[in-house]
Amino acid sequence: MTDIETTEQGAETSEQAGEDKPAELEDRLVAEGEIAGDYLEELLDLLDFDGDIDLDVEGNRAVVSIDGGDDLVKLVGRKGEVLDALQELTRLAVHQKTGERSRLMLDVASWRRRRREELAALGEKLSHRVLETGERERLAPMTPFERKIVHDAVAGIDGVRSESEGVEPARRVVILAE
Repeated sequence: MTDIETTEQGAETSEQAGEDKPAELEDRLVAEGEIAGDYLEELLDLLDFDGDIDLDVEGNRAVVSIDGGDDLVKLVGRKGEVLDALQELTRLAVHQKTGERSRLMLDVASWRRRRREELAALGEKLSHRVLETGERERLAPMTPFERKIVHDAVAGIDGVRSESEGVEPARRVVILAE
């Protein structure tokens, strides 16, 4: 994507180390989103599903959202398993076109947004319970995406901390008093 440059001493520049300038990163993420959008549009047409595709960039990742028809919940599945698989397929489609690994996030029917809100609220609620009782709280096993949301929510509350325990797929968050 960028030219490799070296200084007179032969050291790598940040561009050579794989870091993009902000404008270049934004352009690359927009391109990822467009590739993903085209891929998903074809998929929706094949399935005869109605949906509006929205492309965005949040932080250092492309975000693609599909909203619209009632049949879209079929693309989420039980506990988001179908959505996770569809996200992985979309990332592979982007990788195939760009040759670069994608961290693209896909949301369908606002499921991830709602799940994020639910998990953040749960993390806050259980953190306050730990503060009141002093007893640790063990949550149900979660995906890495879900655990990060809970960890972030707990980190915002003084007097408690969280850690993960167990082995995938039964890895879970534990909230403890400090």
